[in-house]
Amino acid sequence: QVQLVESGGGLVQVGDSLRLSCASARAYFRNYIMAWFRQAPGKEREFVAAVSENGANTDYADSVKGRFAISRDNAKNTVSLQMNSLKPEDTAIYYCAVTSIWSLIHQTAWYDYWGQGTQVTVSS
Repeated sequence: QVQLVESGGGLVQVGDSLRLSCASARAYFRNYIMAWFRQAPGKEREFVAAVSENGANTDYADSVKGRFAISRDNAKNTVSLQMNSLKPEDTAIYYCAVTSIWSLIHQTAWYDYWGQGTQVTVSS
């Protein structure tokens, strides 16, 4: 079973940057598409960004395009999310997850494994 552990969350001010990381102890991490989702209080979990198995392809939610960047290091079994120009509406619990189907990356139901989440709070 893939175990995913997120880190890097915290409390920041509007306009600040934050870098989230997700680590897996399992080598076959590199065989999966990796993604970040987030869930704000009272809202559904939503797609943020995804990166293909070899890192060649990425996809972003419109709300974070140009501000967030996803990357992965298969040698270290990690995926990161660099978040710049943070806004109050970015406040949420951020989760990393894995899937095998690129065409369905926006849909939570198609993800096989999830991390426990890390809280990001952007204060105005």
